Amino acid sequence: MEPMLPSGGKESLAELSKQIFLHAGRLSAQVPAEKTQRQIAEVVRMMNSYYSNLIEGHKTYPREIEKALHNDFSGNKEAKHNQLLSVAHIAVERMMETKVPEELNLFSRDFLSWIHREFFKRLPDELRMSFTKSGKPYEVYPGEIRTFNVDVGRHTLIDFRDIPKFLQAFEERYGNQKVLPTDRLIAIAASHHRLAWIHPFGDGNGRVARLFSHALLLREEIGGCGLWTLSRGLARAKNDYFAYLNNADRQRINDLDGRGNLSEKYLVEFCEFFLKTILDQIQFMEKTLRLAELENGIVFYTSRVERIFGKDEERGRRLLIAALHHGEVRRGELAAITSKGETTARKILQKALDAGLLASGTPKGPVRLAFPAKVLDHYFPGLYVEGS
Repeated sequence: MEPMLPSGGKESLAELSKQIFLHAGRLSAQVPAEKTQRQIAEVVRMMNSYYSNLIEGHKTYPREIEKALHNDFSGNKEAKHNQLLSVAHIAVERMMETKVPEELNLFSRDFLSWIHREFFKRLPDELRMSFTKSGKPYEVYPGEIRTFNVDVGRHTLIDFRDIPKFLQAFEERYGNQKVLPTDRLIAIAASHHRLAWIHPFGDGNGRVARLFSHALLLREEIGGCGLWTLSRGLARAKNDYFAYLNNADRQRINDLDGRGNLSEKYLVEFCEFFLKTILDQIQFMEKTLRLAELENGIVFYTSRVERIFGKDEERGRRLLIAALHHGEVRRGELAAITSKGETTARKILQKALDAGLLASGTPKGPVRLAFPAKVLDHYFPGLYVEGS
């Protein structure tokens, strides 16, 4: 499995790491209202599951994911299965927000098994069945390391009896405190490939690797408050993603290609691709989440798509934009924001609540901006685009 960290390509990888930290900090500060950040983070979480499904060849529309989160599943078997995969992904990501800060070693076999177990235990039995390249079926047990050999159509997988020692080496090398802070993003990139290379589970290794990388990025506080997603970038460059993964499986080319069993040249190329993808997605969300851009999306939606406010359109937009900027609006502020009397202001509010554009935890509590699936293409243009 060596090299586990590249010694070449240091300059380009270091510059990419620097730019990622810089832009992640900017993104985190870009949406100042914490409650608005949380609402957007839920949108991104849903988007992450959409793109992770897309990478695996399953397409689930945002509205279908939204319905599934409210326990409303399609009558079509395949569509329902895709919804269940999305819901499982979202559930694991939500759990990570409390689990990651408490977890001592994210590189441990226990944590990797936890990801796999929490994902697969939410799926019905028929989604726990997989097939070898030759078509032979086998069952996948949540959280259990594979106890058999499979053919996956790429490099020859390590024998299942060797998996424990490879996972131990994986934990010892990447979980080692000697990995310099300046190398941690490079280690995240390299470990993503090496985990896929070990292929510790009977199925779901790609999903586990992406969720694992998500956890590592949270630990390094590159999550940008949950305002961007790695899977979108990997799905949009799906062919490249798989090509770089497969190239990094190759054995050492010659005496100039590192000193390990695997190619250092191709590991460097994978790490560069991975970090460039992270940077690209953070920069995309920087542009998308500019407050002025979000305001434009609100204006377009309420004036062109769903004109729920009627003659009070401009005042209704004021209310939505106030919630965007401040995170929430108290009901006692409605009249001042809309420049209308309390009765009319309450009617404007009710229209926004009925349309799902605002939400509230209680009938008399503060209201916050909501992001139902129907507004996403207008508030966040380009958020959902199929991969290549």
